[in-house]
Amino acid sequence: MVSVRENWRVLLLVVVLIGSTVALFPMFGVVDRTGGDTGTASEGMTNLQYGLELSGGTRIRAPLVGVTAEEVEIGDADTRDVVQEVAGEVPEADPSDVIVRRTAQTTATVEVTADNVTTQELGSTLDSLDYSYGTVREGVTDPTRQEVVRVLQNKINEAGLSGGTVQQVTTATGGHFVLVEVPNEERSDVVDLVESRGSIRIDIYYRENGTYTTQEGVLTGEDFQNIGTAQESERGPFVPVTVRDQAAADFQQAVVETGVAQPGGTTCTYEASRNTTEPCLLVVVDDQVVNAFGMSPGLAQSMRAGGWADDPAFQLTTQNFSEAQTVSINLRAGELPARLDLEGEDGGTSSFISPSQGENFKTDSVITGILAIIAVAFVVFLRYREAKVALPMIVTAFSEVLILLGFAAGIGYALNLPAIAGFIAVIGTGVDDLVIIADEVMAEGDVSSRRIFQSRFRKAFWVIGAAAATTVIAMSPLAVLSLGDLQGFAIFTIVGVLLGVLVTRPAYGNILRMLLTEDR
Repeated sequence: MVSVRENWRVLLLVVVLIGSTVALFPMFGVVDRTGGDTGTASEGMTNLQYGLELSGGTRIRAPLVGVTAEEVEIGDADTRDVVQEVAGEVPEADPSDVIVRRTAQTTATVEVTADNVTTQELGSTLDSLDYSYGTVREGVTDPTRQEVVRVLQNKINEAGLSGGTVQQVTTATGGHFVLVEVPNEERSDVVDLVESRGSIRIDIYYRENGTYTTQEGVLTGEDFQNIGTAQESERGPFVPVTVRDQAAADFQQAVVETGVAQPGGTTCTYEASRNTTEPCLLVVVDDQVVNAFGMSPGLAQSMRAGGWADDPAFQLTTQNFSEAQTVSINLRAGELPARLDLEGEDGGTSSFISPSQGENFKTDSVITGILAIIAVAFVVFLRYREAKVALPMIVTAFSEVLILLGFAAGIGYALNLPAIAGFIAVIGTGVDDLVIIADEVMAEGDVSSRRIFQSRFRKAFWVIGAAAATTVIAMSPLAVLSLGDLQGFAIFTIVGVLLGVLVTRPAYGNILRMLLTEDR
């Protein structure tokens, strides 16, 4: 009779296999999930999710535009004043392109994220402002990269692109990139979404002292709250917004003083003739005017009476629905502190994988897995020529693959080609370890005694345990560092190795003991 106490490792393997099967197959009651932050929706007969290589979509990898001065001595100066000073000295930049963050009581980092600003130019600017500094380098700071990741993820979510992910990646040489992956979307659509910094402001265009002038930034993205989605109306597409209380009073005063809120309202003909129009409100996205509109008599009267600021809601109209969607997405997601450099010389790339090509990758992966199984089975049987040694070895080794698939489905990991490479690596290292066990326990002939078996098995287990520790140590940097797809390869290799040492190798040893020894 088989003792549960003596063979608990086999029972543990069975329990883990059952758990993995439940996680892997929806027929056992696991609810299908959308990809969320990790990949596309699970589909078909399993709960597995797939990355771009297996589902198709767009990948963008690019550094951020910007230069940074570190250890800048600003004393007790207000960081906002430093921003204005630096922006005033750099022709290519405005205040939204300058970021000043204190790093100590008297020092700060100064970042300029405008295009075509060099380290020499930033250094010269700080010299002219009498700010001493440590170093000036290409790139931006880590907080800025984190903010870019957050805003881009918000943009993707607001645009309804299911399964899109944004993350930082670091190269082996220390380069920092932002990696954007969006399944099932065309490259041009994704580039349009992430390339825009998403700065939104309302300007007032009006006539003063006989000439037209523009009062910029009467409202900015930070002044809006309760931002609605793009909608259609008889007057055209619009985005309903509510202005924050403090900004509402200033905006109300500005439209009255500039004549936008004149009695009877205003009719804007900004695009038809810049020299004859009545005062206009301009919707400006990334420094481009996307629409201009006047003010209705009722709203103008409310502004003049001062009552609008008590309920500061109005509609940002656009010329077409696509622009309204862009305005809504940018307002809800926030403005990017730095732009992705897709055209620079520092490694910015974008690629598109068609869904049909993704399906081909899936098919090729399955074929590769089947060929690996056949090859391993052939070599093992050729080596031992004993079914009671070889068959449990093959079943145990490939049970690891099923458990890893269940693990991937359980945590919602989007499988990609590097992860599948990790699976194949686990098959190889797993069979190697099982061969070591079989060779060790059978190397000196008779193994019918349980005591002899256990002695030989322990010797073999020390060998594979040391090898597993070496693999985990070697793979840990890849798993911890943000190195993109290499992370998936490392994670599944480490999990597979730990699974083998803790579950499958001991279970195989128990199975061999039951089959080869007489005093079981």
